[in-house]
Amino acid sequence: IENLPLRARSLDFVWSNLALQWVNQPARAFGEFKRVLAPGGLLMFSTFGPDTLKELRASFAGADGHTHVNRFVDLHDLGDMLVHAGFADPVMDMECLTLTYADLRALMRDLKAIGAHNVTAGRRRGMSTRALLTAVERNYEQWRHDGRLPATFEVIYGHAWAPQARVTPDGRPVIEIKAVKK
Repeated sequence: IENLPLRARSLDFVWSNLALQWVNQPARAFGEFKRVLAPGGLLMFSTFGPDTLKELRASFAGADGHTHVNRFVDLHDLGDMLVHAGFADPVMDMECLTLTYADLRALMRDLKAIGAHNVTAGRRRGMSTRALLTAVERNYEQWRHDGRLPATFEVIYGHAWAPQARVTPDGRPVIEIKAVKK
């Protein structure tokens, strides 16, 4: 999505569901979305925010010096990227969803099943040791409640419009001029 194989201004609607968190440059993806949207076209997206898997991140942090959970971009930064890309009227929202698991291995199986994997700089190369996984399981237990382990997912939702050219009733373009105070 950082280099879409589509003509400029060829789409009226772009929907990106849980893909932005896997790109290296979300701002570049927004630029591509803007490029392929026709004037007045709508972009809608969802992605994960920084509180996603916060329990797992903290449990690994106490176990070794490597990063094990991806970092996700903050809602405010995503909104700024939309504005910088030239989108009009951006709206951002978020919610936290908590899934619960009987044990940490069930969470890790679910993450593996959806294709989630660690792509962070500083990640451990190769397989994790049994000792590391045991330490992470022990660290994760601090969040156990009612016999279940929580996994938080911060889901960010956004939408914005490709701006339309403004014209007067007789078809002449409107050019907005703003005074800049120094």
